[in-house]
Amino acid sequence: MTTYSLAIHGGAGTILKSQMTPEKEAAYEAGLARALEAGEAVLRSGGSAMDAVTAAVCALEDEPLFNAGRGAVFTTEGVQEMDACVMDGRDRSAGAVAGICGPRNPVRAARAVMERTPHVLLIGPNALQVARDAGLPFEEPEYFFTQARWDALQETLEMRRNGEESDDPARRHGTVGAVARDRAGNLAAATSTGGMTAKLPGRVGDTPLPGAGTFAENAACAVSGTGHGEVFIRYTAGSEIAARMRFLGETLEDAASHVVMHDLHDHDGSGGVIAVAQDGSIAMPFNCEGMYRASVREGESPVLAIYRTP
Repeated sequence: MTTYSLAIHGGAGTILKSQMTPEKEAAYEAGLARALEAGEAVLRSGGSAMDAVTAAVCALEDEPLFNAGRGAVFTTEGVQEMDACVMDGRDRSAGAVAGICGPRNPVRAARAVMERTPHVLLIGPNALQVARDAGLPFEEPEYFFTQARWDALQETLEMRRNGEESDDPARRHGTVGAVARDRAGNLAAATSTGGMTAKLPGRVGDTPLPGAGTFAENAACAVSGTGHGEVFIRYTAGSEIAARMRFLGETLEDAASHVVMHDLHDHDGSGGVIAVAQDGSIAMPFNCEGMYRASVREGESPVLAIYRTP
């Protein structure tokens, strides 16, 4: 098989459909389309799955609409702490960063950890130093600030002061990610996030944890998750999908749907995943109102969606 497949997401827990305007919907779809094209351009030219998912996630991190990079949410202390991870399906190589702010594209910092160190996950100043040593571009805090995320923080803090807690999943999670199969048959996954609005400083979710929010293994699938990270961690969502494929012989669609609709959903794990299998098939299940998502397979037209489709 010599064709490629690519899927991306801009997070589950989308704007409620009742509050979505045509202008907002068009903006989100345009952002997804740009990211999908960035990743597909790599695959179309014969590039690797790893390069494709990196390119796609960089495009999503550059888009302020999504909760990663420039659109990251704020902690209770009013700062931004970003997590990211990449994983290579050829040998399960992985690199991740957590709780950082500075690199323009956290996903590239994660890849630098994979390629330039013997480690998988770095945090704090040393993670930033690896990114600097790799020559990655840095930005000042003002670059990452968006008024919408700041307002969301203030609203959430005010609700907590009043003894309330929002049931809007868009406040609880938001992530970007990409999974790909290249023409050589290799799989890769990349995920990046600002975390949860008004999270405690130092909180780390599932995104930078291989096997939870990010996973890739050529023998099974590549997965990028978005949702209530603590539940994704406890149920090792990414690796569980691969395990169901390997040990139960399930299809990608069946394995991903079971994990999202049962393992996660039944334990307050609102969210979804995008996944691609060795045969190039794609699955994008979610158990909440919507998930910003797009996919393409070589020779086919791209598919973009936010809410459930008939």
